[in-house]
Amino acid sequence: MTTMTSPATLPPGPTVPRAVQGAYALTQPLRGMRRLKERYGDAFTVNVPIFGRAVVISSPAEIKQLFTSGPDLVDNLEVNLGRVLGPRSMFALSGDEHKRQRKLLVPPFHGRRLAGYEKIVEEETVRELATWPEGKPFATLPSMMRITLNAILRAVFGAEGAEFAELRELLPPFVTLGSRLAVAPISKKGRFNPWRRFERMRREYDAIVDRLIAKARAGEKDDVLSMMLQTRYDDESGLSREEIADQLLTLLTAGHETTATTLAWAVERLRRHPALLAELDRNDKLLDATILEVQRTRPVIDLTARQVKQDGFRLGRWTLPKGYAVLVSIALIHDDDAVFPHAATFDPHRFAGARPDLYQWIPFGGGTRRCLGAAFATMEMTVVLRTLLRDFTLVPTTEPGERWHSRGVAYAPAKGGRAVVRRRSTGGEQ
Repeated sequence: MTTMTSPATLPPGPTVPRAVQGAYALTQPLRGMRRLKERYGDAFTVNVPIFGRAVVISSPAEIKQLFTSGPDLVDNLEVNLGRVLGPRSMFALSGDEHKRQRKLLVPPFHGRRLAGYEKIVEEETVRELATWPEGKPFATLPSMMRITLNAILRAVFGAEGAEFAELRELLPPFVTLGSRLAVAPISKKGRFNPWRRFERMRREYDAIVDRLIAKARAGEKDDVLSMMLQTRYDDESGLSREEIADQLLTLLTAGHETTATTLAWAVERLRRHPALLAELDRNDKLLDATILEVQRTRPVIDLTARQVKQDGFRLGRWTLPKGYAVLVSIALIHDDDAVFPHAATFDPHRFAGARPDLYQWIPFGGGTRRCLGAAFATMEMTVVLRTLLRDFTLVPTTEPGERWHSRGVAYAPAKGGRAVVRRRSTGGEQ
């Protein structure tokens, strides 16, 4: 991991204009990545809107090197999710500032506090499952969205109130629009474009958060917002209102849509593997492995990225110029038979009794920028699925697997993770 002044050596890649590559990336994102790997190998160079000139990698050794390289060599992308989450969000910060804020925000989502959120998640799951129809097909994704949104709102802000109801109404369309704008090369200039609507919604959000901050300062609660108000940097200064608003938005959005989408994929996968469903009835420990395998085979985020900060950065076989983006394709490494034997097969047993290598199994990204809420999301998925399988029987299906559908940042099952369920009685299945 050294820098040099030797000429750049880049992997091969398509030479068509950026606009053509961008259209291909937008219309054929996953299929396009697989075709490029088939043609050029496990690393290739692209030139696309938003990222510009970028190298896509899927080699385990090169991914590990990228994730373990210091911020003086590679760091956050210049164009990042700060466009939609705010300039003080974790996705926008780099270097020492990112490290400093990350240190403050880790405690609320680990250890004893994490265990305390389990009851909230189970309560929201039971409440939502009570509305499920028996014997009729329905999409589970909307339900999973409501469960995860309500759970993160309660964990962040505590008890329900007027602001809770307002955020519950505002955030779903806000997240959907922001997710699409994050990947669309649309300028913020001009009076009539989607950014104007997004900015109006952001002002609504900020006004609600201002009221919540005022309430939190006046009371004594144990939610995330209260902890953020009490936390201090090494110099005893606290988080600014802007930092709190942007970080809360990051927690609410990142901790809501991606987890819900993974849960919908879990339903979609389980219904197509009846033997696994039967085994889960007898083996609780297999549930953890099942969640890992769902995330491997159906990662809801396809890319994690860094930007080269020094000219001549050596990454495995390549020498990269300053300013290039390095995109790690999560789907390509998860689909690699050399990394996960028989990768196309959905087989949770591959993780039974073994934890995955975090430089190969990377649905949460990796390195110093690995998702801050990974532990919270894993707890949430475990509690939701455990409760679902305790209270309901998922009716198996022989229908083909649901196609991938892009919701902007995340990939969801095209039919919303359709299910047919039967409620279990206290003495067994009905």
